[in-house]
Amino acid sequence: MDCDHGCWLGSYEYEKQRAFEKTVQEGDIVFDVGANVGFYTLLASALVGPRGRVVVFEPLPRNLRYLRQHLTRNHVDNVTVVEAAVADRTADVRFEEGPSHAMGHISGKGLLQVQAVSLDEMVLAGKVPPPAVVKIDVEGAEGLVLKGALEMLSLYHPAIFLATHSEELRRECWEILGSIAYALEHVPGMGLEGNDEVIGKWQA
Repeated sequence: MDCDHGCWLGSYEYEKQRAFEKTVQEGDIVFDVGANVGFYTLLASALVGPRGRVVVFEPLPRNLRYLRQHLTRNHVDNVTVVEAAVADRTADVRFEEGPSHAMGHISGKGLLQVQAVSLDEMVLAGKVPPPAVVKIDVEGAEGLVLKGALEMLSLYHPAIFLATHSEELRRECWEILGSIAYALEHVPGMGLEGNDEVIGKWQA
């Protein structure tokens, strides 16, 4: 994938992209959990501007290589790269590489060992600043990410762009977020039922 600051002008996840653009504000802190090769990283970087920051989490070495190339090519200096998967706790985990760069995921069958971190530990220990927006797309480990972020979400209430990959996982994520007063909305232009892409917003 060859990506620059003009790549989002195409049709890639168009409705989700538009909703993301309307949500992220200049000066925001954005987490890109499961950054892949950096599509949403670059988009968020442009949206938050020089006063904002994007913190990206990506464990797969081949994706990290492309991601760093895209950051360098676009002269991006407001992105922090965390070379780790995100889960419910900090630990070494097995990671299974998929048939494409977008399909790797945490799995006991994985041949690659990577570091995993929790968002609670990263934020509450002051390793990264609390986010205003969190994008999560980790090919089936979304529930683990949310379980490891409950305290951070309860304290700071960021908007969540969440990709789920099965009906069972979707229900799990709804229950987790509902337990801390989040409500889920469909991405505008897409229905909620059967849709993998949802937006979580805290209900005051």
